[in-house]
Amino acid sequence: MEEAENGISSQRSHHTVDETVDRLKSLLQAKGVTLFALVDHSGEAAKAGIEMRPTKLLIFGSPAVGTPVMLRAPSIAIDLPLKILVWEDGEGSVWLSWNSPEYLQRRHGLPAEMMKNIAVAEGLAAKAGE
Repeated sequence: MEEAENGISSQRSHHTVDETVDRLKSLLQAKGVTLFALVDHSGEAAKAGIEMRPTKLLIFGSPAVGTPVMLRAPSIAIDLPLKILVWEDGEGSVWLSWNSPEYLQRRHGLPAEMMKNIAVAEGLAAKAGE
């Protein structure tokens, strides 16, 4: 896993973008986590006549878990629900990227005891990419 200074963590996937997205959807469903939206950036680009490498964004969460976080640090609502971006780079490698929980904690002054509520993306990305 790589974490950039901008708070974005990334991990390589061993699958195509679509396979990785399907794996993430299955993991979310198995954990009872709601998939609020799947944004197909590359699909929308194609509709506009613009070529883009496969790029899809999953927006997911659990109101029972996320709401207490927003009550403690209201500004975090701009970064919730959680998101994982699945994208293909110029060499054909597929990546999963998400906001690191440490970045979100620093950005919004989230108390340490709330970290477990926002730390699920890394585990999901690891399983989806293996």
